[in-house]
Amino acid sequence: MKILVLNCGSSSLKYQLIDMETEDVLASGKYERIGEEEAFITHKALGKKVTIQKPAYDHKEAIEFTLEQFTNPEYKVIESLDEINAIGHRVVHGGEIFKKSAVIDDNVIEDIKKCGEFAPLHNPAAALGMEACKKVMPGKPMVAVFDTTFHQSMPKEKYIYPIPYEYYKKYGVRKYGAHGTSHMYVSRRLAEIENKNVEDLKIVSCHLGQGASICAIKDGKSLDTSMGLTPLGGIPMVTRSGDLDPSVLTYLMKKENLSAQEMEDLLNKKSGLTGISGLAPDFRVIEEESNKDNELAKIAIEEFNYSIASYITKYAMAMGGLDYIIFTGGIGENQINIRKGICEKLEFMGVKLDLDENNVRGEEKIISTKDSSAVIYLIPTNEELMIAKETEELVK
Repeated sequence: MKILVLNCGSSSLKYQLIDMETEDVLASGKYERIGEEEAFITHKALGKKVTIQKPAYDHKEAIEFTLEQFTNPEYKVIESLDEINAIGHRVVHGGEIFKKSAVIDDNVIEDIKKCGEFAPLHNPAAALGMEACKKVMPGKPMVAVFDTTFHQSMPKEKYIYPIPYEYYKKYGVRKYGAHGTSHMYVSRRLAEIENKNVEDLKIVSCHLGQGASICAIKDGKSLDTSMGLTPLGGIPMVTRSGDLDPSVLTYLMKKENLSAQEMEDLLNKKSGLTGISGLAPDFRVIEEESNKDNELAKIAIEEFNYSIASYITKYAMAMGGLDYIIFTGGIGENQINIRKGICEKLEFMGVKLDLDENNVRGEEKIISTKDSSAVIYLIPTNEELMIAKETEELVK
């Protein structure tokens, strides 16, 4: 079975075509600046990487051109689109509606749009991608895989907020978490590497990227996670604030005469490490400036590291111990000094990073010393493979 995995952003489209018999990625890439004349696709297949400037004014046009690349004679990976058996879509938020992955029909798409109020940057784009696929490949089975599903195992006391309970009953206001597909993949992968049962392990998974979240995994399930009602909660991220004193919002709204939408945009797009440092929304730039004695960049990076270390400590308490720490995601996999800065704050717990082993990017390996109280792993995430597996299971 060959499965196409799509991750749609508001102006982008990430994709992988996976052969499930071998779990090989036949082709992958990203379409950027969808909706603009300057739209372009970066496509990888058969060891080749090409960048093609091609206007795509909506997701339908982007998907159509992407599909053409799979049969392009220069780097053809399939003879016909008929070889694609199903499509798996990454969806950030399933709300209270979706407790597990779902086969997509018109009702599912409408419900995904409803959940968009909790993930306004993500869910509407996913729905656009589904509707585009229906037009481009009518009748092809599709599955929605939700980032929130893995966290459905959280006990109620971990996800109910200390506000009037009626708002949970009326509007579903609770902690949902995100990055569940990634947290599930790396925890399962760790168990495979260690040749142990994941149900016997106490793991803290740190998915660190443009968006970032920490997850306590006990008995193979999500016990607690840092993101909340939306992907805005938890630790400070590149442009997102993470958790704040709620009065900060109301105070600024009064002082600056901000609407709810303006406040939401400020917290999602102008806050976090970028907000503190005043620098471009690029983690690499902020970290580089922090090493050049830029005081605000230093504060931003320190707050990032401190917040992550605090969550790891909190979740070790919640699980009654800690066997493994996993770093994954773009920052977690590649930023050597960030891993070092976080682990230094955990030395009081007996957690010890091996500086030589840590001097690596994007490689699956142990980076702790042999006498560390918890084994530290670097495991590159593979959300696409997890989505493909879920899709295969539901389609079959």
